[in-house]
Amino acid sequence: MLSLHRRNFLKLSGLTVLPGIMPAQFFQAARSNGFLPGEPVVKFFYDGDILDPAGYLTELQKILDRAAFKQDYYGQGGVVAALEKKFEEVTGKEKAIFMPSGTMANQLAIAVLSAEKTKVFVQDNSHVYRDEADAAQSVFQKRLMPLAKTGAYFTADQLQKAVAALDSEEVFKSGIGAVSIENPVRRADGKMVPLEEIKAISAWCRSQDISLHLDGARIHMAAAWSGIPVKEYASHFDTVYISLYKYLGASAGAILCGDKKVIDKMPHLIKIHGGNMFGNWLNAAMALDRLNNIDERLGQAKQRAEILFAALNKMTGLTVSHIPGGTNIYLFSIAREVDARKLQQELNTRYNIRIAPPANNQLRLTVNDTILLRDTTYLVEAFRSSLRHASS
Repeated sequence: MLSLHRRNFLKLSGLTVLPGIMPAQFFQAARSNGFLPGEPVVKFFYDGDILDPAGYLTELQKILDRAAFKQDYYGQGGVVAALEKKFEEVTGKEKAIFMPSGTMANQLAIAVLSAEKTKVFVQDNSHVYRDEADAAQSVFQKRLMPLAKTGAYFTADQLQKAVAALDSEEVFKSGIGAVSIENPVRRADGKMVPLEEIKAISAWCRSQDISLHLDGARIHMAAAWSGIPVKEYASHFDTVYISLYKYLGASAGAILCGDKKVIDKMPHLIKIHGGNMFGNWLNAAMALDRLNNIDERLGQAKQRAEILFAALNKMTGLTVSHIPGGTNIYLFSIAREVDARKLQQELNTRYNIRIAPPANNQLRLTVNDTILLRDTTYLVEAFRSSLRHASS
């Protein structure tokens, strides 16, 4: 495996020539707003910073400056192995494996856990049920059984009643292969499944010999906002998937963790489903670097957001409220007498703070670690000044 060194990285990437090819008008426009490329940008959308190509290469260069890392070979060894080892520590599971996508991680986990049994209980609004192109049915011959059609999660009692009802509602007994739980739930504005409910579901499933999978794409968000460690969440499941790009900076990728007997089956399945890529180090190196302090950074982001939003709630015309049972998504309401579009534009052009376009003077503020790029005083004054301009 080749070791990458910083003296060659930017030459190979071509990043060093960017200033020479950027038009002068770009720099002039940036100066007119008080900003130049590289100035901190606070983004109140997404779960983490989505880097453009130049930014991604710059961050990788910084990682290489700190320590050279080795490439993997079809997902084996190098920085990929180091990332897998770190996730074993984070989740407390026996083994972890890199996968190219969260969909593959979810689907392969459910397929292996279910074995020959076909029924899999899921949340109605889960990614597995709504966003994975019916892979469970069309590829793995699993029948997804949705629960909690009007909420973020189902309870242990609801699951038990649904399972019991199968005796009278189903003719053929194909067996319950697994239960999959997404936490937090993207389609429910990041709401969490309460730990006590997870414990009850887990205890019952284990008593019935039913396997349990956690779609924990954003589980570090749940940990930061609930104060419950990722390892505690993971302990109640047989397998857990965590995204590498939601807030860990990678451009793609996922990690699946679980017992060795389950994870050892994955390399062959990844291969036959077309997911065995020659090199994964670009994503693994970025994710590993950010994983090392992600819990601390998200905790700090939550604290800063709480201080900022408390200050905004004291400003006439602005209201920020946390979604009950939620994580990093907050509801932001702007009074009718305030020009919401102008507020958005002022924050953007004057202060490098990005918020989503308001609809009917309302929007969602998604907190991520870009909030740490500016101190609280700067953020408060930026909103105060922008509100003043939008109200005049």
